[in-house]
Amino acid sequence: MNSPDRQETILVVDDTPSTLEVLQRSLTAEGYITYTAPNAVDALGFLDGNAIDLVITDLKMPKLSGIDLIRHIRENYKNVAVMMITGYATVESAVEAVKSGAEEYVSKPFTDAELFAAVRRVLDKLKRRREAARRPVSRPDRAHGLVGESHAMQKVFAAIHKASSTSATVLITGESGSGKELVARAIHYGSARASAPFVPVNCGGIPEGLLESELFGYVRGAFTGAHESRAGFFQTADGGTIFLDEIGETSVAMQVKLLRVLQDKEVRMVGDSRGRKVDVRIIAATNKDLPGLIQSRVFREELYYRINVVAIEVPPLRARVGDIPLLVRHFAEKFASELRKPVPRFSERAMAALQDYAWPGNARELENAIQRLVVMNDDEVIEVPDLPSSARFSAQRTTVVNRTLAEVEAEHIRNVLASTGGNKTRAAQILGIDRKTLRKKTIEYHLDP
Repeated sequence: MNSPDRQETILVVDDTPSTLEVLQRSLTAEGYITYTAPNAVDALGFLDGNAIDLVITDLKMPKLSGIDLIRHIRENYKNVAVMMITGYATVESAVEAVKSGAEEYVSKPFTDAELFAAVRRVLDKLKRRREAARRPVSRPDRAHGLVGESHAMQKVFAAIHKASSTSATVLITGESGSGKELVARAIHYGSARASAPFVPVNCGGIPEGLLESELFGYVRGAFTGAHESRAGFFQTADGGTIFLDEIGETSVAMQVKLLRVLQDKEVRMVGDSRGRKVDVRIIAATNKDLPGLIQSRVFREELYYRINVVAIEVPPLRARVGDIPLLVRHFAEKFASELRKPVPRFSERAMAALQDYAWPGNARELENAIQRLVVMNDDEVIEVPDLPSSARFSAQRTTVVNRTLAEVEAEHIRNVLASTGGNKTRAAQILGIDRKTLRKKTIEYHLDP
């Protein structure tokens, strides 16, 4: 009898009712929690809403085959094991099943002992993978401002840990205010380059005509006013890391120059005829949809693939609501310490209102709000009336039920557009609709600026 630390769950997928019944009875008797699905389509729907350890699937089924199901699981469910059973056993089908991601392949007919042995092997491998994933990862220090215990932030911490152990280029994506520079700093200061400079550059904040000379420097006489040679940000960052924030704001001409730096590991100062070698790690960040910009021919595909060696997506604050109390406490302690004031407490209703608000400006907006509260409020406890009006009204909006569906939909679309900085491609993805539908709704609800 199987006796794991907890009952493991198995989903059996087969279009033959008698097979489903036999397998469910046998596996349940062995101590597993067993569910069944008569086809791959139903199995996918079940997986969306239930925690499953192992999927056992037949090979040949209508609509979606077992191979299709395995591929979908491998692409979408990291911690679900897969095992295939079939009455049409061939070398080719076995090879295809393994290539698609099946960890065991059992041909019919099989005995209970053969089935249980295969299931145990697969679940033991899954258990080892999960234990390895749970091993503590050295988290970036809170001095970098990264705070969170949510699953979304655990993924970010794990990615930072891996990125810090290499010198590969990194592309950090995420909405404005989500903490992309904090992630870049954590990678740099967790790497072998920590003692060398970290040089942040806001590409969108430097006029196009000055960006080249700021990045690469210039020699004396290169242009009017260049009375002496001056090193650029790349030379300043030599041996360390340069952080190119908002790289999507650069021109195509500048992108060509950056591509050359990545390829040749050298920069050419404005007015100079020769290149100079630099040892700089590049971390780039953007809140824009770079693949969309590539389609629009305003971002070079070659540069995208060069900077996107390691990709880290920083989640918006609305995707990690559970981290808001931690962030509130962190910011309150930070600003109270700076002002030498007692750290204020937040009432349950105030904290609930903060968690209910969408925070289109993300963690940066929350930080600014907490700073204002600490500066302006001398009470020991922060109550709902003390909060910014946007956060106060958010609590009211959730309780209003006398609005039409169109009003609710319009407000939700407006909030999503605000949270994406007006990026309609990203907003459409969040809303689960295409850009054409979003365009129609923005016109219908007069949401366009």
